[in-house]
Amino acid sequence: MKQDLGPPPRGGLVELREPDNRVVDEADKGTMRGVRRSLVGQSVGIAAVCLICDAVDFAFLGPGLLHTHLGVLRLIVIILVDSALALPARFSGWVALAHGLSGFLLLGGNYAGRLIAGYRAGAWLRGWSAPASLVALAGGVVLSRMWIVHQSWLGVCLQVGSSAILPWLVGRYTTARRAYIDEMRHRREVQARHAAAEVDKAVARERTAIARDLHDVISHHVSAIGVHAGAARMKLNGAQTGSGVTDSLAAVEAASRSAMVDLRTMLDLLHGAADTASQPGLDNLEELLQNVRRSGLATKLTVLGVPRAVPGSLDIALYRITQEMLTNALRHGDGTLVEVEITYLDSSIALAARNGIGAGAEVSGTGRGLAGIRTRVAMFAGTVRHGPSEDNRCWETMVTVPIEGAS
Repeated sequence: MKQDLGPPPRGGLVELREPDNRVVDEADKGTMRGVRRSLVGQSVGIAAVCLICDAVDFAFLGPGLLHTHLGVLRLIVIILVDSALALPARFSGWVALAHGLSGFLLLGGNYAGRLIAGYRAGAWLRGWSAPASLVALAGGVVLSRMWIVHQSWLGVCLQVGSSAILPWLVGRYTTARRAYIDEMRHRREVQARHAAAEVDKAVARERTAIARDLHDVISHHVSAIGVHAGAARMKLNGAQTGSGVTDSLAAVEAASRSAMVDLRTMLDLLHGAADTASQPGLDNLEELLQNVRRSGLATKLTVLGVPRAVPGSLDIALYRITQEMLTNALRHGDGTLVEVEITYLDSSIALAARNGIGAGAEVSGTGRGLAGIRTRVAMFAGTVRHGPSEDNRCWETMVTVPIEGAS
């Protein structure tokens, strides 16, 4: 029986095909071989069970037939047609035809094999070969039951419905349902990919806009600060001015260069040319404090607890928070010692900064610096406390962030 093996219509029945070897890597080839062996084993097992059931049924229905040549011939036919169930799915049409003919010759003695043959034909065949296989199976039942057994029309209809039409329809439904589920899964995957692509495009556009602003505005001003500070320092050195002013200008120049390095790193990150490993973290705090000391502000770093690895994004955020704390101390402090304290707890890390309160300093906590700290801490589900100490002698900013779950 000729079978239509062309591609199925979209959303219709599907046929398992081995992928093109040119695009399948070695791991996929191994998986395909394992699946193929499993399917072959299952087909052989099904064929064996059908053969045993039909052979035992034939033996009990007509034990005397086994002593005749006709009985032996019928048993051989049962063995052959049931063994054909182990053949690949592309032979399902021929197997269904064989079971239809054998049903006529065996008077319906291959009931179990005919059920599986009908299921396979409904599940795997398409085009004209699918209804042709159903006609072959039903025709075998009709001929055997009406012309030889002389069964009533009602009995014939029941036999045709239970042993031919029903398994064929179950196979058809199973394959159609599997195709529908695969189509729905494919649509969800496509929608998810499209949504992710749109988010990536939006993020890329926002990053580009931020990078453009940083490059065109912030970088220009910071570069100008460094250039003017360097020029002023050189002029003052030539005039043999006091070293205090020269040191301050050198600190401004060094800070501007450091800011330019950070800006370039941020621009690289925004453009996707660097990873978080290039960003400073807690290991760079001493360098940060050293830059602050050059400006004339004394700093002290204290580490409590057992230091341990901190997730990359949290490590960067804590560095930036410390940087903002020191900036606030420079702007609003009294110019005395700034104490920075890091405490490693069991499931969190605490960061605190204490500095003297300068004259006219804001203590309301509504400045941009504190707002930036709160924003960074909120990203990691942390807490922020800030304000004057109990004795009103210093300003305290304390941050606590859980380590578990940060990435």
